[in-house]
Amino acid sequence: MPRSDTKDTQDLFPAEPHAHESAIELRGSVFTLSVLRIHSNELDVIESQLVKRLSKSPQFFVNAPIVVDLESVRDIPAALDFHRFVVLLRARHLFPVGVQNGSALQYEAAMAAGLAVLKGRAMKEPPAITPLISSQPDPIVSADTEAVSQTQAAPDDRATPASNTKIVQQAIRSGQRVMARNSDLIVLAAVNAGAEIIAEGNIHVYAPLRGRALAGVSGDTQARIFCHQFEAELVAIAGNYRVFDDGPPKELRGKAVQVFLDGEQLIVAPLD
Repeated sequence: MPRSDTKDTQDLFPAEPHAHESAIELRGSVFTLSVLRIHSNELDVIESQLVKRLSKSPQFFVNAPIVVDLESVRDIPAALDFHRFVVLLRARHLFPVGVQNGSALQYEAAMAAGLAVLKGRAMKEPPAITPLISSQPDPIVSADTEAVSQTQAAPDDRATPASNTKIVQQAIRSGQRVMARNSDLIVLAAVNAGAEIIAEGNIHVYAPLRGRALAGVSGDTQARIFCHQFEAELVAIAGNYRVFDDGPPKELRGKAVQVFLDGEQLIVAPLD
Protein backbone atom coordinates (compact mmCIF):
# COMPACT_ATOMS: atom_id res chain seq x y z
CA MET A 1 0.00 0.00 0.00
CA PRO A 2 1.32 3.50 -0.78
CA ARG A 3 2.22 5.54 2.27
CA SER A 4 -0.15 8.47 2.91
CA ASP A 5 1.05 12.08 2.86
CA THR A 6 1.67 13.98 6.06
CA LYS A 7 0.26 17.48 6.60
CA ASP A 8 3.44 19.26 5.60
CA THR A 9 4.71 17.16 2.71
CA GLN A 10 3.40 16.02 -0.63
CA ASP A 11 4.56 13.24 -2.93
CA LEU A 12 6.12 14.55 -6.11
CA PHE A 13 5.76 11.09 -7.66
CA PRO A 14 2.96 8.69 -6.64
CA ALA A 15 4.19 5.61 -4.82
CA GLU A 16 4.17 2.38 -6.79
CA PRO A 17 3.01 -0.96 -5.38
CA HIS A 18 5.64 -2.45 -3.09
CA ALA A 19 7.02 1.05 -2.49
CA HIS A 20 8.70 -0.27 0.66
CA GLU A 21 11.29 -1.85 -1.63
CA SER A 22 12.34 1.58 -2.94
CA ALA A 23 15.57 3.06 -1.62
CA ILE A 24 14.37 6.68 -1.85
CA GLU A 25 11.37 8.99 -1.59
CA LEU A 26 11.26 12.37 -3.32
CA ARG A 27 8.92 14.74 -1.54
CA GLY A 28 8.22 18.47 -1.52
CA SER A 29 8.29 20.52 1.64
CA VAL A 30 8.56 24.10 2.90
CA PHE A 31 11.69 25.57 4.47
CA THR A 32 12.68 28.97 5.80
CA LEU A 33 15.69 30.32 3.92
CA SER A 34 17.65 33.54 4.30
CA VAL A 35 17.85 35.79 1.24
CA LEU A 36 21.01 37.79 0.53
CA ARG A 37 20.25 40.74 -1.73
CA ILE A 38 23.35 42.12 -3.40
CA HIS A 39 23.54 45.59 -4.94
CA SER A 40 27.05 45.34 -6.38
CA ASN A 41 29.14 42.85 -8.37
CA GLU A 42 32.32 43.86 -6.53
CA LEU A 43 33.02 40.86 -4.32
CA ASP A 44 35.58 42.67 -2.16
CA VAL A 45 32.96 45.29 -1.27
CA ILE A 46 30.32 42.62 -0.66
CA GLU A 47 32.67 40.67 1.59
CA SER A 48 33.61 43.73 3.63
CA GLN A 49 30.00 44.67 4.29
CA LEU A 50 28.95 41.06 4.84
CA VAL A 51 31.57 40.69 7.58
CA LYS A 52 30.22 43.83 9.23
CA ARG A 53 26.62 42.59 9.01
CA LEU A 54 27.40 39.11 10.35
CA SER A 55 29.36 40.55 13.27
CA LYS A 56 26.11 41.93 14.70
CA SER A 57 24.66 38.41 15.09
CA PRO A 58 27.69 36.10 14.84
CA GLN A 59 25.82 32.86 15.60
CA PHE A 60 22.51 33.58 13.92
CA PHE A 61 23.48 32.75 10.34
CA VAL A 62 26.02 30.02 11.07
CA ASN A 63 25.53 27.18 8.56
CA ALA A 64 22.43 28.91 7.19
CA PRO A 65 21.19 28.08 3.67
CA ILE A 66 21.23 31.23 1.54
CA VAL A 67 19.37 32.33 -1.59
CA VAL A 68 21.12 35.12 -3.51
CA ASP A 69 18.78 37.74 -4.97
CA LEU A 70 20.24 39.24 -8.16
CA GLU A 71 17.53 41.75 -9.04
CA SER A 72 19.65 44.82 -8.27
CA VAL A 73 22.63 43.59 -10.32
CA ARG A 74 20.71 41.96 -13.17
CA ASP A 75 21.51 44.78 -15.62
CA ILE A 76 25.08 45.50 -14.50
CA PRO A 77 27.44 44.75 -17.45
CA ALA A 78 30.28 43.40 -15.29
CA ALA A 79 29.88 39.67 -14.70
CA LEU A 80 29.63 38.26 -11.20
CA ASP A 81 32.20 35.57 -10.44
CA PHE A 82 29.86 32.97 -8.94
CA HIS A 83 32.61 30.42 -8.22
CA ARG A 84 34.50 32.96 -6.11
CA PHE A 85 31.25 34.20 -4.58
CA VAL A 86 30.33 30.69 -3.41
CA VAL A 87 33.76 30.27 -1.83
CA LEU A 88 33.40 33.67 -0.14
CA LEU A 89 30.03 32.77 1.40
CA ARG A 90 31.12 29.33 2.57
CA ALA A 91 34.17 30.85 4.22
CA ARG A 92 31.69 32.85 6.32
CA HIS A 93 29.75 29.67 7.21
CA LEU A 94 26.91 30.50 4.81
CA PHE A 95 25.73 27.85 2.36
CA PRO A 96 24.36 29.28 -0.91
CA VAL A 97 21.75 26.96 -2.45
CA GLY A 98 20.39 29.06 -5.31
CA VAL A 99 19.75 32.40 -6.99
CA GLN A 100 16.66 34.32 -7.99
CA ASN A 101 15.62 37.37 -10.04
CA GLY A 102 18.67 37.24 -12.31
CA SER A 103 19.29 37.33 -16.06
CA ALA A 104 19.65 34.30 -18.32
CA LEU A 105 23.44 34.75 -18.39
CA GLN A 106 23.59 35.04 -14.60
CA TYR A 107 21.49 31.88 -14.23
CA GLU A 108 23.84 30.02 -16.57
CA ALA A 109 26.90 31.15 -14.60
CA ALA A 110 25.21 30.34 -11.27
CA MET A 111 24.30 26.83 -12.38
CA ALA A 112 27.88 26.30 -13.56
CA ALA A 113 28.93 27.12 -9.98
CA GLY A 114 26.53 24.51 -8.60
CA LEU A 115 23.66 26.80 -7.62
CA ALA A 116 19.97 26.22 -8.29
CA VAL A 117 17.65 28.74 -9.94
CA LEU A 118 14.58 29.65 -7.87
CA LYS A 119 11.69 31.23 -9.72
CA GLY A 120 8.98 31.18 -7.06
CA ARG A 121 7.33 34.21 -5.50
CA ALA A 122 9.82 36.54 -3.90
CA MET A 123 9.04 38.04 -0.51
CA LYS A 124 7.67 41.54 -0.55
CA GLU A 125 9.89 44.53 0.13
CA PRO A 126 9.73 45.62 3.76
CA PRO A 127 7.06 48.31 4.07
CA ALA A 128 7.32 51.26 6.41
CA ILE A 129 6.52 50.38 10.00
CA THR A 130 4.26 52.49 12.18
CA PRO A 131 5.02 53.76 14.76
CA LEU A 132 8.61 52.57 14.48
CA ILE A 133 11.39 54.82 13.22
CA SER A 134 13.10 52.65 10.61
CA SER A 135 16.73 52.93 9.53
CA GLN A 136 17.90 52.79 5.92
CA PRO A 137 19.12 49.39 4.65
CA ASP A 138 22.77 48.68 3.99
CA PRO A 139 23.62 50.05 0.51
CA ILE A 140 25.31 46.87 -0.70
CA VAL A 141 24.14 43.83 1.24
CA SER A 142 20.88 43.17 3.04
CA ALA A 143 19.83 39.90 4.69
CA ASP A 144 16.16 38.97 4.76
CA THR A 145 14.13 35.86 5.46
CA GLU A 146 11.93 34.11 2.98
CA ALA A 147 9.64 31.08 3.24
CA VAL A 148 10.39 29.09 0.08
CA SER A 149 8.12 26.32 -1.19
CA GLN A 150 9.88 23.83 -3.40
CA THR A 151 6.66 22.65 -5.06
CA GLN A 152 4.32 25.64 -5.34
CA ALA A 153 4.06 29.40 -4.88
CA ALA A 154 3.02 30.76 -1.51
CA PRO A 155 -0.76 30.95 -0.96
CA ASP A 156 -2.60 34.22 -1.43
CA ASP A 157 -4.39 36.34 1.14
CA ARG A 158 -7.34 33.95 1.18
CA ALA A 159 -5.33 31.24 2.95
CA THR A 160 -7.27 29.34 5.59
CA PRO A 161 -6.36 30.52 9.10
CA ALA A 162 -4.81 28.03 11.49
CA SER A 163 -7.22 26.44 13.96
CA ASN A 164 -5.00 24.57 16.44
CA THR A 165 -2.52 25.61 19.12
CA LYS A 166 1.03 24.46 19.86
CA ILE A 167 2.42 25.29 23.31
CA VAL A 168 6.14 25.47 24.13
CA GLN A 169 6.99 25.78 27.82
CA GLN A 170 10.80 25.83 27.77
CA ALA A 171 13.11 28.60 26.59
CA ILE A 172 14.12 28.48 22.92
CA ARG A 173 17.89 28.78 22.66
CA SER A 174 20.06 30.39 20.00
CA GLY A 175 20.14 28.24 16.87
CA GLN A 176 16.89 26.46 17.66
CA ARG A 177 13.80 26.72 15.46
CA VAL A 178 10.21 25.90 16.42
CA MET A 179 7.55 25.48 13.72
CA ALA A 180 3.77 25.34 14.32
CA ARG A 181 2.05 24.00 11.21
CA ASN A 182 -1.65 24.77 10.75
CA SER A 183 -1.53 26.10 14.26
CA ASP A 184 -1.09 29.06 16.56
CA LEU A 185 2.08 29.03 18.64
CA ILE A 186 2.23 29.92 22.34
CA VAL A 187 5.66 30.26 23.98
CA LEU A 188 5.77 30.52 27.77
CA ALA A 189 9.51 31.18 28.10
CA ALA A 190 12.11 33.40 26.45
CA VAL A 191 12.90 33.23 22.74
CA ASN A 192 16.61 33.98 22.84
CA ALA A 193 18.66 35.90 20.28
CA GLY A 194 19.50 33.63 17.37
CA ALA A 195 16.36 31.50 17.85
CA GLU A 196 13.45 31.38 15.42
CA ILE A 197 9.74 30.72 15.95
CA ILE A 198 7.42 30.18 12.98
CA ALA A 199 3.68 29.64 12.84
CA GLU A 200 1.02 29.38 10.16
CA GLY A 201 -1.29 31.10 12.65
CA ASN A 202 -0.73 33.62 15.45
CA ILE A 203 2.27 33.77 17.78
CA HIS A 204 2.04 34.59 21.50
CA VAL A 205 5.22 34.98 23.56
CA TYR A 206 4.62 35.44 27.30
CA ALA A 207 8.28 36.27 27.90
CA PRO A 208 11.08 38.22 26.17
CA LEU A 209 11.14 37.86 22.38
CA ARG A 210 14.78 38.38 21.33
CA GLY A 211 15.03 36.21 18.22
CA ARG A 212 12.90 35.97 15.08
CA ALA A 213 9.12 35.54 14.95
CA LEU A 214 7.28 34.79 11.69
CA ALA A 215 3.49 34.39 11.82
CA GLY A 216 0.99 33.59 9.07
CA VAL A 217 3.76 32.04 6.97
CA SER A 218 1.30 30.24 4.66
CA GLY A 219 -0.28 33.55 3.67
CA ASP A 220 -2.66 34.33 6.54
CA THR A 221 -2.68 38.14 6.55
CA GLN A 222 -4.92 38.18 9.63
CA ALA A 223 -2.26 36.53 11.80
CA ARG A 224 -0.68 38.53 14.62
CA ILE A 225 2.33 38.39 16.92
CA PHE A 226 1.95 39.25 20.61
CA CYS A 227 4.79 39.43 23.10
CA HIS A 228 5.34 40.65 26.66
CA GLN A 229 8.85 42.01 26.09
CA PHE A 230 9.78 43.16 22.58
CA GLU A 231 13.48 42.81 21.75
CA ALA A 232 13.13 40.98 18.43
CA GLU A 233 15.72 40.64 15.67
CA LEU A 234 13.00 40.17 13.03
CA VAL A 235 9.20 39.99 12.88
CA ALA A 236 7.08 38.99 9.89
CA ILE A 237 3.42 38.55 9.03
CA ALA A 238 2.49 36.67 5.83
CA GLY A 239 5.74 37.63 4.10
CA ASN A 240 5.83 41.28 5.24
CA TYR A 241 8.81 41.61 7.52
CA ARG A 242 11.25 43.90 9.29
CA VAL A 243 14.79 43.30 10.47
CA PHE A 244 16.04 45.10 13.60
CA ASP A 245 19.83 45.03 13.26
CA ASP A 246 20.33 47.39 16.19
CA GLY A 247 17.31 46.28 18.17
CA PRO A 248 13.85 47.87 18.27
CA PRO A 249 13.59 51.63 18.88
CA LYS A 250 13.71 52.66 22.49
CA GLU A 251 10.01 53.59 22.67
CA LEU A 252 9.07 49.94 22.09
CA ARG A 253 12.12 48.04 23.35
CA GLY A 254 11.22 45.80 26.25
CA LYS A 255 7.53 46.72 26.03
CA ALA A 256 4.48 44.53 25.44
CA VAL A 257 3.51 44.87 21.75
CA GLN A 258 1.45 43.37 18.99
CA VAL A 259 2.49 43.05 15.35
CA PHE A 260 -0.12 42.95 12.58
CA LEU A 261 -0.84 43.99 9.00
CA ASP A 262 -2.90 46.97 7.93
CA GLY A 263 -3.16 46.34 4.19
CA GLU A 264 0.48 45.74 3.31
CA GLN A 265 1.82 47.94 6.10
CA LEU A 266 3.41 46.13 9.01
CA ILE A 267 2.31 47.69 12.29
CA VAL A 268 4.19 47.27 15.57
CA ALA A 269 2.15 48.85 18.33
CA PRO A 270 2.22 48.87 22.14
CA LEU A 271 -0.32 46.77 24.02
CA ASP A 272 -2.10 49.23 26.29
